[in-house]
Amino acid sequence: MFDGLFQPTHLLVILVIALFIFGPKKLPELGHGLGKGIRSFRDSMRAANDEPEKTDSASKPSESTTTAK
Repeated sequence: MFDGLFQPTHLLVILVIALFIFGPKKLPELGHGLGKGIRSFRDSMRAANDEPEKTDSASKPSESTTTAK
């Protein structure tokens, strides 16, 4: 079903439809926002994979706070 979805002619048709829907002024703004969102998502995923021990230790209460009364 999705075998030929990303062929150049199909992508061109999708681009033309998006141009008609959003207009030539709004399309670059949408692309910029989409790129920024993807970049932010990738950076946060990379940070989550690089530093998993910091998130684990921050969620556990320390012994000094639980034993102090």
